[in-house]
Amino acid sequence: MTQNRKIAITGGIGSGKSALSRILRDRGLPVFSCDEINAELFHDEGYLAALALRFPDCVKGGVPDKAALSARVFSDPAARAALEAIAHPVIMRRLSERMSAFPVSFAEVPLLYEGGFEGMFDAVIALRRDVEARLRAVRERDGLSEEEILRRMSRQIDARSLGERDCILIENIGDLSELKEKALAALAEIARRFPETKKILLGTR
Repeated sequence: MTQNRKIAITGGIGSGKSALSRILRDRGLPVFSCDEINAELFHDEGYLAALALRFPDCVKGGVPDKAALSARVFSDPAARAALEAIAHPVIMRRLSERMSAFPVSFAEVPLLYEGGFEGMFDAVIALRRDVEARLRAVRERDGLSEEEILRRMSRQIDARSLGERDCILIENIGDLSELKEKALAALAEIARRFPETKKILLGTR
C-alpha cells in the first residue's frame, strides 16, 4: 500500500523556508504553505464570521482589515492566542487534506513547534540562520523595521533549541547553491528513513 508521508518545513522568520520550498518545487515536489492557506481564509465566509465575532473592529461589512488585525494580535498576546484558536485548526485541517493526496509532500509550517503540530508529520526539516541575515532578508522582503522583526522573532521558538529537536536541521549559512546542496542531503535523509519515497525524492529506486 502506498504510504502518505508528510514532511514539515519550519524555522523562524527569515530563516529561508520559502527559498527551500522553491528548491523543492523546482524538483517537481508538492509543497504547501500554511501562510497561503491563511490568506485563502480571508475569502471564506465562515471564517470571516468567526473573526468578526471575536474581532468586530477588524472586520467591516464582511471585509477584513488585515492591517488592523495584524496590529492588534502583534501587540496583544491574548488577542493573538484568540486568533490562533480560530485559524490554526482550519489551516491544519486543510493542509492535511491537501497533503493526503500525495505519497510524499512538504509543507511550510512556521509555528510548527510553537503550536504543537509536529505530531502531524512524519519528519521535520528545520532551518537555522544567523540573526543578522534573517533581519536583512525580512527587511528586504517585507519592509518591516528591525524592532518589529525582533518582536516577531521573540514570539518564535529559540533557534538554538532546534538542535535538540528530532528534526533534519539545515544550517542556512551560505548562498543559494549551498542551500540546494543541503536540500538534496535532506531529501536523501528522508529517503533513507522512508525507502518508498526514494524514487520520488531522488529519482532513483
